[in-house]
Amino acid sequence: MSGLLAVVGTGIKAVGHLTADARAWIASADEVHYVAADPLTEATIRGLAPHAQSLSRFYAIGRARHDTYEAMTQSLLTGVRAGRTVCAAFYGHPGVFVYPSHDAIRRARAEGLRAIMEPGVSAEDCLFADLGFDPAVVGCAQYEVTDFLVYRRRPDPSAAMILWQIGVVGDLTWNPGRTNADNLRVLVAELAPVYGEDHVVVVYEAPQLPTCRARIDHVRLADLPATPLTTASTLFVPPRERRAADPAMIARLGLDGRRFGLAGAP
Repeated sequence: MSGLLAVVGTGIKAVGHLTADARAWIASADEVHYVAADPLTEATIRGLAPHAQSLSRFYAIGRARHDTYEAMTQSLLTGVRAGRTVCAAFYGHPGVFVYPSHDAIRRARAEGLRAIMEPGVSAEDCLFADLGFDPAVVGCAQYEVTDFLVYRRRPDPSAAMILWQIGVVGDLTWNPGRTNADNLRVLVAELAPVYGEDHVVVVYEAPQLPTCRARIDHVRLADLPATPLTTASTLFVPPRERRAADPAMIARLGLDGRRFGLAGAP
């Protein structure tokens, strides 16, 4: 019998974000592997699957994340290749900032094995809700912060921008609790010419427990290197300027220019 890999998400908020589909896969799988961000979720997973194993055992201080993710992927594929149904549960959305989930699914399918992913609540979903921000209004670009710097991404100051993992900018290893202020200063140096040092940004952290509130700290861009951060910290950069509609494009699309703020338009 061929194996099956089911990748699910446990959401951000402990237990409350765990979907019925995720629970069903965890409870019915032959093997369950997980990465949990809080003890309540871990206890819930173990309650559904007492045999569940934590993939966090592959983390080690200073170990390259790539090596950790490879070990996780291999752990998941071993059971699938042996014909078992394997469930991999990752906190948040299992397809957002979870390299081993995509890697394991890709490899399983390449070997002719069935692999699926069920969606979960991500930190992005929580951010939109907690900040009251609708990306449809002004647009929103998102980048992993080290990727943003290394590839010299160009921000659009008329749209919002989300930079993920600002607490570990420039760190490709696993070092929880360590923040590199020098690398944050590099980030500020890249953003300041576009937004200005006085532009107010938001350091955001989604609440993991039902009794907790989201962290929403408004700080000047110049003050970011001195702001306490964690591995859960995300930077939300609001727009600095208004959008400017293109009259020629509006005409090509046959739209009413007044809808886009063009005075005297037909």
